[in-house]
Amino acid sequence: MRADKFNKTMASQKSQVDAGITRASQEQSVFVFLTGDGKGKTTSGFGMVFRALGYGQKVAVVQFIKGTQASGEELLLRNCYPEVPLIQMGTGFTWDTQNHAADKLAAERTWLEAERLLQSPTLDLLLLDELTYMLAYQFLDEDTVLDALRKRSPQLSVVVTGRGGGTALRELADTVSEVKNIKHAYASGVKARQGVDY
Repeated sequence: MRADKFNKTMASQKSQVDAGITRASQEQSVFVFLTGDGKGKTTSGFGMVFRALGYGQKVAVVQFIKGTQASGEELLLRNCYPEVPLIQMGTGFTWDTQNHAADKLAAERTWLEAERLLQSPTLDLLLLDELTYMLAYQFLDEDTVLDALRKRSPQLSVVVTGRGGGTALRELADTVSEVKNIKHAYASGVKARQGVDY
């Protein structure tokens, strides 16, 4: 691209960006939904947690599904930010447990903690990791979850991760990003790698 064409393109882009910034004048918390069949939803959610911590904000994490094998994100949070609440369902993946009744009880116990955090007057950001599976497997009532998200503390932004999640969750969210799986090393027989995959 020639320099003069590049400069003209960037000037046009700046004008559009500036106009967008001017239009976005409403100050409020947001609900971000990270979904799709690709890799990186939880990592993206934790990225937002660490971003908020960088600004000195108060955050908390609730993990559904995971919790039997420590991830790099969990280790960093526990070692460097021990004051951050990290609540885990602790049962691991549902294909390992194969116990609907026990998983449902664990999900309900964990959700009670999530509901409490959703009403916190001091939290700035709450990550609800893998919440979508709790709805898909009917461990939690969808209407109850949606109502709690709607009625959260006014200053609290929420990040929900997981595949699927249903139309109602997408419609309620302010921002929805879908991570699409194009190719994954695991499908070619490559073992999950510490620091990359977990």
